Amino acid sequence: MSWNLRFLGVGNAQAVELGSASAVLERDGAPQLLVDCGQEALSAYLARYGAPPDAVFITHVHMDHVSGLERLFYKLYFDPARRGRVRLYVPAAIVPFLQSRLADYPGVLAEGGANWWDAFHAIPVSRGFWHGGRWYEVFPVRHHLPDTAFGLRLPGSFVWTGDTRPIPEMLARHADAGELIAHDCGLVGNPSHSGIDDLEREYAPALLARCVLYHYGSAADGAALRARGHRVASAGDAIALAEPSGAEVSPP
Repeated sequence: MSWNLRFLGVGNAQAVELGSASAVLERDGAPQLLVDCGQEALSAYLARYGAPPDAVFITHVHMDHVSGLERLFYKLYFDPARRGRVRLYVPAAIVPFLQSRLADYPGVLAEGGANWWDAFHAIPVSRGFWHGGRWYEVFPVRHHLPDTAFGLRLPGSFVWTGDTRPIPEMLARHADAGELIAHDCGLVGNPSHSGIDDLEREYAPALLARCVLYHYGSAADGAALRARGHRVASAGDAIALAEPSGAEVSPP
């Protein structure tokens, strides 16, 4: 059995040529979970897998991470076999923001009779959630206001920070089993995103060695990060992961 983390896109909100920052957890080559769904991410997903995702986790509601959900709504709503069956895992604290950004638009269908949430099987989450017999941890990160952005961990396998400043205190708890860490990092940081100087200052070398950087501003920035000796993801990369820890649980 093999597990991979495939990067659909690695760019920040302005670097559309690098694709919307997003990844897919693959098991034996089959997609298990899409992490974030920006506009370019959904296009990349459909091009690679030929069908919409069966499950999506949302880290936060900036449009470069959720705008693809509007397109996904239409694909699902008009497909009776999929309508209401795609799991949408959303941290409970950001459900109101997702509601106001996408779900509350008046007249989601011109014909009426439809709610935006009808297309999905919405699952609000707090500490974590079960998916495919595995437990995933959810934890807050540092991006704009508190409790508006969240990271994801599949224990023993990978951590996805989402958009964040450095979070050594969170990674001490949620990346303590040797996981690969997909980390937000640009060439220069700002009050909402990590820069490489920030990570080199705040993370121990052993932790930084487990990081794969994404959400940077340009191909040139990615090359500069690599030149400093760091592992940097490119769109389409599939990185082999360790087998998740803990026994797989079958539903009753």
